[in-house]
Amino acid sequence: MQADTAQTVLESSTNLSTGYARIAAGLLQGLGVYLLHLAVVSKAWPATSPLLFLPLLMACVLLPVLLISGLGHLQGRKLAAWLALAALAVVAFALHDAWRNAGAPGYAGPEGQVRLPSALVSVFSAAFCFIAHSMVKAGAQDERWLASYATYFETAWKLFIQCAFSAMFVGATWAMLALGSELFMLVKLSFLHTLLGKAWFIAPVMCFAFACAMHITDVRPAIVRGIRTLLLVLMSWLLPVTVLLLGGFLCTLPFTGLDALWKTGHATAVLLGADAMLVVLINAAYQNGEVERSVAPLVRLAARVGAMLLLPVMAIAVYALALRVGDYGWSSDRIIAAACLLVGTFYAVGYAVGYAFGAWRRDAWLPTLATTNVGAACLVLAVLFALFTPLADPARISVNSQMARLESGAVKADKFDYEYLRFEGARYGRAALESLKLAGGPDGPQKRAGAAAALATDYRSWRAPAEMAVAVDISTNLAVWPQGSRLPDGFPLRSWTARNLHGALAPRCLREQGAHCDAFLLDLTGDGKPEVVVVGTELSDSSAVLGEQGGKWEQVGSLPYALAGCAPLLAKLKAGEVRAVAKPMMDLEVGGQRIVANPTRLERTKLCSATPEPLPH
Repeated sequence: MQADTAQTVLESSTNLSTGYARIAAGLLQGLGVYLLHLAVVSKAWPATSPLLFLPLLMACVLLPVLLISGLGHLQGRKLAAWLALAALAVVAFALHDAWRNAGAPGYAGPEGQVRLPSALVSVFSAAFCFIAHSMVKAGAQDERWLASYATYFETAWKLFIQCAFSAMFVGATWAMLALGSELFMLVKLSFLHTLLGKAWFIAPVMCFAFACAMHITDVRPAIVRGIRTLLLVLMSWLLPVTVLLLGGFLCTLPFTGLDALWKTGHATAVLLGADAMLVVLINAAYQNGEVERSVAPLVRLAARVGAMLLLPVMAIAVYALALRVGDYGWSSDRIIAAACLLVGTFYAVGYAVGYAFGAWRRDAWLPTLATTNVGAACLVLAVLFALFTPLADPARISVNSQMARLESGAVKADKFDYEYLRFEGARYGRAALESLKLAGGPDGPQKRAGAAAALATDYRSWRAPAEMAVAVDISTNLAVWPQGSRLPDGFPLRSWTARNLHGALAPRCLREQGAHCDAFLLDLTGDGKPEVVVVGTELSDSSAVLGEQGGKWEQVGSLPYALAGCAPLLAKLKAGEVRAVAKPMMDLEVGGQRIVANPTRLERTKLCSATPEPLPH
């Protein structure tokens, strides 16, 4: 009895000291975040040096979380060694991100604009740290390099739930402080409202709240385990429905064919999403592999069938990506998709082998799933390290692919998407454009002009994939009104591309073959020459004003989104009940600069109605 009491006191003391250490780590993280924020706001060092600022920022955000989670579970030397290795990986990702984007538009502009880490690097660096940290903690718990699958399962899910609920706790803390601020403002006390606007207060408080939540969830493992069990059981019952839907989809393909699938342009992404969902749900049913008897027979059967469905889904996804690459070459998105397909295929093959060994044995429960999951985790770490270092940089590979297509004649110089190299090829793309400025040969002038124009552009108005550089023939897409009218002389019917459409919300008839719009000839500028008002015929479409400026036709304006597909207004437009009127509200001119003032936007129910609203005076 005395020994039990002494052990309880020792554990309580250890938890208390660990809690203090975690809180201190959280406060230090908050201080670091504040100092970096201060450098960004003041545009001072180290924010002005991306090669230093990005690694500092990534390390300040990710490494304290690993420290807080590792305290109490990893011994001092092991924890220090692991944090050093994690720091090397995070710094390598951040340094490469800063190096590859050096010279990008807006990266370090004349006003000292600060560049943050790219979204992909931020997200996948966090994923890398999560997977590696889970494996390190599990190995330390089992005191061997490769832990048991049950330990991997317990460690990874506990860490996931800890991080998720800690983030929720931070949000709740912010909401509580905001509510308190409003309460004090009711009695004219603004001190808390002022504090919430100060980074030196918010950063430490939020990091302190996260550290406290991580500690509380760590010393209450039973609560975390209960939440995990409930979540997995609920998710497992989605597995039969998912298998039914995916199986139905595969059964329809012999009758519908694959052509409709290829025409979507995003079949690979959808199939990858279906594959990922199926893998997650199969694991929700399998859990740590020791709960087979408690799993409902329907769920167990669905898990086995789902394990076999992964293989045809991945085969179709690989074929879809191969067709896309064959037609348009590699892009950064396709390289990342290929990396995901590699991991997905690993899962599919591993699970299919498990099905083959255990499908007809009542005592088997997908016997290769545990080995496949551990191997896939190691593969993901290797793939992420390759993608976000120079080893397999998607920008480098895609630029080389697009340049090879240009040099081989697979894409003509006048159809080549030079802006892709400028805005999505990182430093490799800009180097390629510099080389194209010196291009010779019969199409040398076109290459030099395209490269020079891309290098002189500071932003990409519409980020389209490389294949969208091919012009769309819209001659059959437009119905011109008044009836019998013709489009103005010189109006292009085959040159509408991303370069003269300002925004992805331009009507689909200008971007896609076979989409239909109504085109109305109206003089909206008062220069005696008509503009072309293009209105989509479907509710999900948009409208645009096309005009000639400097001898070149392009999108010069837009109309309310609610106009497209509005039958009452379209009928009146076609009947000629339309005229150009002066704006109901004049613009402002401030110091010689014109500022457009627009009245409040009308909602669809008001704009698209048979009874017109009177014009405001």
